[in-house]
Amino acid sequence: MYKILKKRTLGPSIREYVVEAPDVAQVGKAGEFIVLRLHERGERIPLTIVECDPETGGVTLVVQEVGKSTREMGDHFHEGDSILDFAGPLGTASEIENYGTVICIGGGLGIAPLYPIARDLKKVGNEVIGIIGARNKELMFYEDRMDAVCDELIVMSDDGSHGTKGFVSDPLKEILESGRAIARVWAIGPAIMMKVCVEVTRPFEVPTTVSLNSIMIDGTGMCGGCRVEVDGVAKFACVDGPEFDGHQVDFDLLMSRQGYYHEEETCSMDKYVAKHAEGVER
Repeated sequence: MYKILKKRTLGPSIREYVVEAPDVAQVGKAGEFIVLRLHERGERIPLTIVECDPETGGVTLVVQEVGKSTREMGDHFHEGDSILDFAGPLGTASEIENYGTVICIGGGLGIAPLYPIARDLKKVGNEVIGIIGARNKELMFYEDRMDAVCDELIVMSDDGSHGTKGFVSDPLKEILESGRAIARVWAIGPAIMMKVCVEVTRPFEVPTTVSLNSIMIDGTGMCGGCRVEVDGVAKFACVDGPEFDGHQVDFDLLMSRQGYYHEEETCSMDKYVAKHAEGVER
């Protein structure tokens, strides 16, 4: 069992958890993820590692309550409670080197997995330009953390309620068009956001890494649900990634696959909400 050491709300339906998992905390790296299971009847939930503290054994995760299991986690699992399974670290860690000047772009929940990448890139001497965005001010989080690890931070919101009105791809395009030398770009967020950023960097031939963690299901490559096409070859986001060369990812196929289980997910959520209303926990 893995105890929840801390839990706090970052925004509407967005929560941060610190889970006591000493073995993972000793070796977890930026870009890797864990798979947790709340209880014996729970499903596997892959979540990207935000931070590891070897001294306390704490592993920080950010969870958006978009489905039945993440909603259940928010409703019923609090500080002091324990999670049944916590496996990891899994996946391939981010390639952290001194590239020069890099841009790290996070959209929505993608800000959480972007933060440790930006942090580690800064540690090895890169000049880090951060661009983060959300639909509105309420959904923005980790701005202070990103500001602390970036040489320059640009904040965007779709509705203009915080930072500059617009999308994260807007300042990306402006920087590249200015002629500023950018060695590499990371873009993490909704699939459509990553696709747009990739198309912005493509004509400038700037290597662009994307993270496809949002399509993962079981996290081990057994279910095949996270199959993506990269440079014409089938890959699994969980075991071959989750990070890939964005210029080689077939985003149209990726986005079509994201809707494969929509009906089942909706049905599961409806049943959970009905039981929750009746006072049944699971």
